Amino acid sequence: MDVPNGAQQWATPAGLVATGWVLTAAAATWWFAAESAVDRTFVGVLVLAMAVASAHATLCRPRLRADREGVTVRGLGGRRHWPWSAVTVRVRHHRRFGREVQSLELDADAALVILTRLDLGSDPQDVAEALRGWQS
Repeated sequence: MDVPNGAQQWATPAGLVATGWVLTAAAATWWFAAESAVDRTFVGVLVLAMAVASAHATLCRPRLRADREGVTVRGLGGRRHWPWSAVTVRVRHHRRFGREVQSLELDADAALVILTRLDLGSDPQDVAEALRGWQS
């Protein structure tokens, strides 16, 4: 996604984040309606896990940003910025559950950041090509 000052950024799709919050609210309603302690425990854990995942997706937007100065990755601990000279961009291919899955790896100084299609909202290969365009 392009932003006004010419930079590019990538994030989990807003519709997916909103769906996570709606499902969290539905699970919380289910928790209130549950009658047995076992059901309340199971659904409570589900609500907690969904709320944490939805909060992470909400707070870490945009997940990745590229501009002339370098690349910035946003996480729960804040933003980390690296200049282009300190970043190596790679796309890794993995087999997961019988499928070929790609992930974007940013090797920056002593940090390795791994981002998936879910984090980026785009194909990691396309993001890597865009990042390499910024590096040159």
